Amino acid sequence: MTTTDLIDNERASAADPAKQVSTVVAELHSRGIRYAMVSFVDAHGKSKSKVVPVDHLPDAVGGSELFTGAALDGVPQEVSDEEVAAVPDISRYFVLPTRPDMAWFPSTLHYKGSVFEACSRGILQRTMAAAAELGYTFNLGVETEFFVLRRTSDGDLVPLSDADDLAKPCYDSRGLLRNFDFIDELVSAMNDAGFEVYSFDHEDGNGQFETDFGYADAVTTADRLTYFRLMLTEMAHQHGGIATFMPKPFDHQTGSGGHMNMSLADADGKNLFATDSDRRGLGLSELGYQFIAGVLRHAPAICAVVAPTVNSYKRLIRRTNNSGFTWAPIFGCYGGNNRTNMLRIPLAGGRVECRAADSANNPYLAAALMLAAGLEGIRDAADPGAPNMENMYLLSEEELAARGISHLPVSLEAALDAFDADPLTLEVFGADMHASFLELKRAEVDAYNAHVSQWEIDRYLEFF
Repeated sequence: MTTTDLIDNERASAADPAKQVSTVVAELHSRGIRYAMVSFVDAHGKSKSKVVPVDHLPDAVGGSELFTGAALDGVPQEVSDEEVAAVPDISRYFVLPTRPDMAWFPSTLHYKGSVFEACSRGILQRTMAAAAELGYTFNLGVETEFFVLRRTSDGDLVPLSDADDLAKPCYDSRGLLRNFDFIDELVSAMNDAGFEVYSFDHEDGNGQFETDFGYADAVTTADRLTYFRLMLTEMAHQHGGIATFMPKPFDHQTGSGGHMNMSLADADGKNLFATDSDRRGLGLSELGYQFIAGVLRHAPAICAVVAPTVNSYKRLIRRTNNSGFTWAPIFGCYGGNNRTNMLRIPLAGGRVECRAADSANNPYLAAALMLAAGLEGIRDAADPGAPNMENMYLLSEEELAARGISHLPVSLEAALDAFDADPLTLEVFGADMHASFLELKRAEVDAYNAHVSQWEIDRYLEFF
């Protein structure tokens, strides 16, 4: 569904909201669906919900489902404030494969009759509206990488399939086939939900997989990704497993990215990043290069949002996995079909891939900040310079300095400092979410720094 479709739905709802809701309720009943899960996300991007019987969905659309923001991470409210209401988007829903009598509705938080300023979905909607004022729709596709694991009787984490044990399992046919019953079940559920899966494979880690599905406007993609994470974790649970989006669950294996594939379209849906006359030969328009320049300008701050955990920065390193390089970026640069850049232009051109993003981010906030940075580059007609076509991991510090290329943050703490210092983050997030995000994430850093790990005990207990 495109942004135009969303606007049309919103207009139809505004014209006769009761009729639209009654139509959806009748459709749900015809499908044997008894419950509606009214869901929004906290600052982490985790689904939070209340469940209402289908006949009470009109009440939920009217704002009946109230939540105490002070009880949640990143929903900045005092205990004395009025509650926020989760208002479901009646134009879309997903039926949970593990609960076929329940429909999951993405929702936007409201406060005192208006969209809550610190709602993650609302922040993305505001940024999309700013793009629409310039004549653009922001299209987004996300590559979902994840591990499916189980615990042994000793509590160790191992792949769901005992046969998934190759030293280099990337694209392994046998590893995929021996997990195929579960993956087929997942892909079928995704397609039933309209994801249009076009590829899936065994990734570089044991028990690690990737699914690729059709792009859409950024709000639709963020809704789908939020639902996907809930759906997958529940499906894995039914199989006695654990599906994890932790960026780096094992120090010797590749981490899980959540690469963001981005483009802008006009009101007719034409891809404005695609061209046959790119002077740099990468199939990207000047608008696309300006977008890249804006993203690179704000790359350190963006990292705090697209790679938002202390664990994320154990993925954004040069080496330490079975295949040698991690395939994750460590520099704020761009290039062609070159996986060592933060921003990559694939062979077909017409889109920009951010490889710094991982599978643990809040997709609404990540998309909003990325879009805002790109729009700034477009407004300024910024130029990102020449693309980098070689293995960036192998360049010396002198070569990097000569090109004006800097390192991405090496820790969440450093990324948060950049986020705090960048005025664009305050503009996009608003004062309350900006302060709440920083407080929440700095507390995460403090808790991590105070923790004494087994590595420290092994290294230092009898070292001196």
